[in-house]
Amino acid sequence: MESTPFKVYLKELQKSLSTGQATEQTHRPALKSLLEAVGENITAINEPQRIECGAPDYIVTRAGTPVGYVEAKDVGRSLDAAERSEQMRRYHESLTNLILTDYLEFRWYVEGEHRETARLATLTIDGRIRTRSGGIQAVSGLLQKFLAQAAPTVGTPKELAQRMAALACMIRDLIQETFRRESEEGALHAQLKAFRETLIPFLTPAQFADMYAQTITYGLFAARVRAPSPPGPLSQELGEGEWGAGGRGGEGFTREKAAWNLPKTNPFLRRLFNQIAGPGLDDRIAWLVDDLAHLLARADMAEILRDFGRRTRQEDPVVHFYETFLRAYDPQTRKACGVYYTPEPVVSYIVRSLDHIVKTRFHRPLGLADTNTLILDPAVGTATFLYFVIQQIHETLMAMGQAGTWNDYVETCLLPRVFGFELLMAPYAVAHIKLGILLQETGYDFTGDQRLGIYLTNALGEAITQASTLGFARFITDEANAAAEIKRDKPIMVVLGNPPYSVSSANQGDHIDRLMDRYKAAVRDERNIQPLSDDYIKFIRFAHDRIERTGYGVIGMITNHSYLSGLIHRGMREELMKSFDEIYVLNLHGNALMGETAPDGGPDENVFDIRQGVAIVFMIKLERR
Repeated sequence: MESTPFKVYLKELQKSLSTGQATEQTHRPALKSLLEAVGENITAINEPQRIECGAPDYIVTRAGTPVGYVEAKDVGRSLDAAERSEQMRRYHESLTNLILTDYLEFRWYVEGEHRETARLATLTIDGRIRTRSGGIQAVSGLLQKFLAQAAPTVGTPKELAQRMAALACMIRDLIQETFRRESEEGALHAQLKAFRETLIPFLTPAQFADMYAQTITYGLFAARVRAPSPPGPLSQELGEGEWGAGGRGGEGFTREKAAWNLPKTNPFLRRLFNQIAGPGLDDRIAWLVDDLAHLLARADMAEILRDFGRRTRQEDPVVHFYETFLRAYDPQTRKACGVYYTPEPVVSYIVRSLDHIVKTRFHRPLGLADTNTLILDPAVGTATFLYFVIQQIHETLMAMGQAGTWNDYVETCLLPRVFGFELLMAPYAVAHIKLGILLQETGYDFTGDQRLGIYLTNALGEAITQASTLGFARFITDEANAAAEIKRDKPIMVVLGNPPYSVSSANQGDHIDRLMDRYKAAVRDERNIQPLSDDYIKFIRFAHDRIERTGYGVIGMITNHSYLSGLIHRGMREELMKSFDEIYVLNLHGNALMGETAPDGGPDENVFDIRQGVAIVFMIKLERR
């Protein structure tokens, strides 16, 4: 490497230092010029507004593709102290190719690990820069390797989930800081207002930032899953066209193009994503979203999704992908919202039992495939229960020799009667991907404006139709209104699922509180009735009310088992026994809090990775003829 760019760089540094007024910002143009001089087609972006919101000092790209990042401290400042800072910890977790410098010493990190250090010069006591022997060659070599460092190819669900989680955390923090700095008339403030008015009234700025980050992260993931894949065995298995597995190469995959690859089955996510992550995304956030898109472009999606949608002895990696993501992204949210993967044998047992109950107790020979049987999972999560429901329906029709009618059946008899509600954005996106691919595998192709009946909504909120509005708020309003119609008007006959467990419920609202009065009436004057406000009880109450309004039906859920014997739950048990003709309980125990043991005297293990025991319940209200 010719030394001229370095000599020019050192001359500019010395010139700035000689004024006695230099700060770390003063030297930024000189370092920008040096970085761009040592590599072809390199651009080092130094944007003050981005830096104020938490971006590194330089975002280095080659022909528009992110290469790495540079964080610069003032000349003479201790890099040892900077290296231990919270800022650098976040960068190490999120940014895979990073340089920390005081303009004279350069420390290079890959995957958060220190790779190499090189010193260009030292600063004398009188403020003079003294070039170190061999310093130009050492720093030149370090920068060349930094610019040549290839972004890693990610090939496992766990690794991709962890990398996405780290970037999502940083995106969330960026959004919060951008929100704090913008005016009340800013775009983020307008979007928060729209969410509050039409979907989640008590949404805080921090929760909004979380939702925003998860939407972008999983929107990009969903788009990458659908990105065109190169020909190969996997793409042939999944079928050519829209639902390709993304393949090994995501060449050309970018944030700007992502919305076009999102499933048509989810018009809300397509429109919302185009608004919040499309070409108009705030530049203070866009750089990091571009880095996430670059990560996904290099992900070996064929390998990551190898068992996606397969009914095998293996557990679904995409469900575990989300749970791994949420554990790494925000374990407290996972715990507070009760997000735990339901083991497939449990789901299969509940769905098969419901199919049997519909056949035998409601005299519908097709079971869940009966065209008049409306089904709802009010806490749908990643749609594992509805996945098994659709599989059960498909198997029923295939066993009857109805393969030729499947496409017409899905369009007219399945999509209009299978529904799910979800409040968290990430599982909502996964649910659409998962069920869309399942239907594709069964031979069904979505056409026109068809969509899956999975809606972003608070199941426990009141079914109120919102007035028509304009702009960003209209997308959320349309989603809320569609969900309200299902809550209010549809004769739901089967309610199933695994609702969240959280005694400190985040689901507050007048509507569910009014419904809960019925369970609390018998114990209202007692000292502590807080356990009756657990989320799982609220969802049982929602299902109870929904079946009563239909007049008949069945509930099949796995929940916390404390209501079976809890003294404070006696009013709840009484009301359930009044309403339902038959109640069947399979207590799975596993309560580590009570020290339960198995019949052989060993520990009574839980089917979930939790300490609270669980039970499966079926509650049947017969149809009166």
